[in-house]
Amino acid sequence: MSGISREHRESISNGPLLPTIDELKRIDTSTAEFQELQLPRIDGLRRTDTGLSDLSSLNDDKASNTGSAFPLYLAPDLDDFETGDEEPDRGNWTGKFDFLLSLLGYSVGLGNVWRFPYLVYNNGGGAFLLPFIVMMLVAGLPLMFMELAFGQYASLGPIAIYEKFSPLFHGLGYGMVIISSVVCLYYNMIIAWSLFYLFASWSAILPWEQCHPRWSTENCYSFKDADECKDSNGTYFHRVCYNQSAAVFVPNLTALAADGSQRRLPAEQYFDNEVLGRSHGIDEMGEMKWQLVVSLFGAWFIVFLCLSKGVQTSGKVVYFTALFPYLVLVILFFRGITLPGAMDGIKWYVIPDWSRLTTAKVWGDAAVQIFFALSPAWGGLITLSSYNKFHNNCYKDALIVAVSNVLTSIFAGFVIFSVIGFLAHELDKQVGDVIEQGAGLAFIVYPEVVTRLPISPLWAFLFFFMLITLGLDSQFALLETVVTAILDRFPQLRNSKIWVVLCVSIFGFAFGLLFCCEVTSTK
Repeated sequence: MSGISREHRESISNGPLLPTIDELKRIDTSTAEFQELQLPRIDGLRRTDTGLSDLSSLNDDKASNTGSAFPLYLAPDLDDFETGDEEPDRGNWTGKFDFLLSLLGYSVGLGNVWRFPYLVYNNGGGAFLLPFIVMMLVAGLPLMFMELAFGQYASLGPIAIYEKFSPLFHGLGYGMVIISSVVCLYYNMIIAWSLFYLFASWSAILPWEQCHPRWSTENCYSFKDADECKDSNGTYFHRVCYNQSAAVFVPNLTALAADGSQRRLPAEQYFDNEVLGRSHGIDEMGEMKWQLVVSLFGAWFIVFLCLSKGVQTSGKVVYFTALFPYLVLVILFFRGITLPGAMDGIKWYVIPDWSRLTTAKVWGDAAVQIFFALSPAWGGLITLSSYNKFHNNCYKDALIVAVSNVLTSIFAGFVIFSVIGFLAHELDKQVGDVIEQGAGLAFIVYPEVVTRLPISPLWAFLFFFMLITLGLDSQFALLETVVTAILDRFPQLRNSKIWVVLCVSIFGFAFGLLFCCEVTSTK
């Protein structure tokens, strides 16, 4: 056959090695010898040195010069090969939006609700949005797109992809999987706390509305009990309502009751003493809280069920878990802005202090938050995109998710600061005196706020159910990163993926039991 070397002619018939572009251009496709060749499928080119774009242009030239069947082998249009994109051994996303919603759920997590609003308040209000958006465009979005394209091209997890890409960077893959493994442990513990509060909300009266003697100290101050005591012309002090006749036996009772420096909210003591069971120091190992053990088991059981068949099951669950938080945020927003003092809280959130932009700390916080938000370098982006079809437009997906993440963070800030403004109004304090971040916001400030709302169990249920769905999306990607790394390293286990997920979940639950103990640092 003219135009192609004997070596390449034999390799085309017997193996995956392809002829070069120059040799293909010299092929006489009218010969019977060419018709007998068994050319490999076009999707086999995806990881060879022969570029698909070159083959596409070659195909156009060849089709115009000959009327042969050559285009049947080299594809007149790359889009025709969408059905050849699948990775049957690893599996693929089963729907067009499975990957997009999974990526959105992975990126939009607890940090958008309990970390970003505090950073905005603490770094110049609305002025913080400028460095945040700049860091998203300069660092977050490029890194996100790079990892999505990297994983989609190779269809491999973090460890295997760096091993194939360059053994020198093999450790990067292991580092990503280790980070995801560690985060899996405490992230699912946060979901367990949310489950605990979710079930505690199923009561006519929320357990943290009043100071229960079992878990509260004498400094616990219930505003509900204090208001009732005041209505009866009594004085509320140390969880007791003193009437006028009893008040004379307590020296300086009026002055002591007016001093609020030692007061502790019931929601704070409920979280510290009832939920966590804080000990006096990290050196004091307490007993396991059986309520937390049950909640942690429930959290891992939910994750196992959703990931038991990999992306085929988790890709369907995210249609609910990724979208439901937006519904709750909208409901909480319209409820929050109708509360007294809400506008004061929102002013603290949005009024810019442009002078803060001259400090390096503001820009550093913006960069750190972008890495929290879009999660590059954690392995999850590579893992999720590795189940994409080869020709998926991951650039568009990266843009959609990055913009959605920023908008969600900003909107969540309005929701949080509206209720914080209401709490400051109720406590007759400045917004800056009640603002919290992290677990303090989710499990102390907001629970205290809902006790002051009509139908408080409903608002508590919605809020903690939202936290669970926010956490589950991120947990799915974190655990899938670990499982994918194992299956890529031991491909013979792919047919037993459900058992791999079960074993990883059991190990995660076992290590997570450490967080159920009454151990903490000294406050």
